[in-house]
Amino acid sequence: MNASSPADVLIVEDNAEDLELVLREFADHGLTDRIDVVRDGDEALDYLFCCGAYGGRPRGADPRMILLDLKLPKLDGLEILRRIRGHARLQTVPVVVLTSSFRDADIVESYGLGATTYLVKPVDAEAFTEIVRRIAQMVVVQRTGESKEAS
Repeated sequence: MNASSPADVLIVEDNAEDLELVLREFADHGLTDRIDVVRDGDEALDYLFCCGAYGGRPRGADPRMILLDLKLPKLDGLEILRRIRGHARLQTVPVVVLTSSFRDADIVESYGLGATTYLVKPVDAEAFTEIVRRIAQMVVVQRTGESKEAS
């Protein structure tokens, strides 16, 4: 990612295969230069709150969107979402929950905590690619809209 601009997307994902599919689809949409990836819940919080290994990351250079898995090592995605929505600086950042959990309790809690969208990862690679394609299109639209506002 270009250090002078915030990430378009922060991907919080520990599954290497899922991450590879997401990154491949984003690359197909020209979205490789402004993507950051973290692999567990603790690393996600360090990134978002500019501490630990990310202590040098400028506050306010927040991602335009967070792609969040729920089933993560160290700290689960619901707790990350709770902390994001509990912090004034991050409250408006769109959070797309992209997870394998189709449990009603996870869906209800995610939306209750302020998730923008909840998408279940299908086992089928083609369906998963379609979901990621739609997310990539959302990022492109958001990036384009912000470019127009800055003009």
